[in-house]
Amino acid sequence: MVNTQFGAGTYESGAALAPSRWLVLLLGVIAVIFGVLFFIYPVQTLTLLVTLLGFYWLFNGIVALIGLFTDRTGRGWKLLVGILGILAGILVLTYPLYSAILVPTVFALIIGVEGLIIGAVYMAQGFSGPGWGTGILGILSIIFGLVLIANPLVAAVGLVLLLAGLAIVGGITAIVVSFRLPG
Repeated sequence: MVNTQFGAGTYESGAALAPSRWLVLLLGVIAVIFGVLFFIYPVQTLTLLVTLLGFYWLFNGIVALIGLFTDRTGRGWKLLVGILGILAGILVLTYPLYSAILVPTVFALIIGVEGLIIGAVYMAQGFSGPGWGTGILGILSIIFGLVLIANPLVAAVGLVLLLAGLAIVGGITAIVVSFRLPG
């Protein structure tokens, strides 16, 4: 089906939907800047990003509550998302430094628990048939999960440094790709 009102589905719209060179370049430069800032000022940069996350959660909670009046489906979930979003946004904006420490720490704990669960599944699979490789991968995953759970704050700092490295590599890649795009 072709949407003739907005040009979706026509050959002419393909060029308009392709990312422009300057936009990819801009996103690459921003990613490199954030990556470098994460390495130089990890706490301050993380506080800035968590504050932006707090504004997002607050705004998303308000929009979810407004959505209760316009769309009656899923009222319970919208109410829950709205209230939790507003509460989380207010808490993050009220205590940005604590949130900058707490949010990555919670992520590290979640990844650690996930590592334990995945490790247990792989170990069970390794002992039941697929081979030693799956069992060894399960053991390594359990060890990784235990390390993350035992030291969530250290893991959070490692997560920030990992994100910094990924931002720099991804930003440089986007900059290089932007010069290869047409236009």
